[in-house]
Amino acid sequence: MEKKEYPAFGGAEPDLKAIYTGGEALKKAPKLYGVSTGIQGLDELFFVVEKQGDKLVKKPLGGIPAYSVFNLTGVSDTGKSLMVEQFAVNQASKGEKVAFITVETPANFVVASLKLRAAAMGIEFDSIQDHIILIDAASSTRLRENLPDLLATLAYVIQNYKVKFTVIDSVTGLFETKEMLARSVVRRLFNFMKKWYQTALFVSQKRSGHEELTAEAAGGYAIGHIVDGTMVLAKELIDSSYKAKIYKRPIGEVVRLFRIDGCRMCGHDSKVRFLEITEEGLVVIKDPISK
Repeated sequence: MEKKEYPAFGGAEPDLKAIYTGGEALKKAPKLYGVSTGIQGLDELFFVVEKQGDKLVKKPLGGIPAYSVFNLTGVSDTGKSLMVEQFAVNQASKGEKVAFITVETPANFVVASLKLRAAAMGIEFDSIQDHIILIDAASSTRLRENLPDLLATLAYVIQNYKVKFTVIDSVTGLFETKEMLARSVVRRLFNFMKKWYQTALFVSQKRSGHEELTAEAAGGYAIGHIVDGTMVLAKELIDSSYKAKIYKRPIGEVVRLFRIDGCRMCGHDSKVRFLEITEEGLVVIKDPISK
């Protein structure tokens, strides 16, 4: 077949498969609904606005949007890994399959932490242990440093275990020696999650020099500008009367903070809230710092 020429485009060939009308794209759009996280105080922070008669009414979504890709960012010891572990255990307890890509810590240590999280949540780990499929990129240099191999492994897990949810802890570990490629790495991960209709949580590590409540993470703004939304976790030492007044805590205490930094798929609460890590090792999202 003779190749069609497009002289008006300088000889370049348009990709006709990438063109949709709004109606055509809408037919492929998934239904918007909430996915519960297992994190107390978080699910009710997402909502949709619907028209009822002549009024617009805000309705709780009941969790993060299905098929969304969220970035959880913060410095160390702010609760990021605890949150994604709670999410994985919660979904597994509902009979769902979760792929958990561990980049920082070998799988045998992560599963021990997941077992502790399940116990704190009142869930018998033996009943859910085979619903969480761990991919040990921490122990595999090939998976950690070769993204196509990692994605091929994840695709195999999704197909064979019927996985709907994916956790990566952390994406920063996939480009820690090549931050110039951060946008490319995150974009490929994001597009993969969309292609396979995954609801995904990415953990990313912030440099300690970054302002605590910004969404900036290692790799600059690579992650926040690509994913569907970001949750920012922070901690603050109360070392002045000014901070004591703002946070209503005594000098010398450390407070943890939480904020949703955007969600393009639905509405969300934008207040800075207190975050608590309980003695049992569970993250709880609390009241706003100011009402």
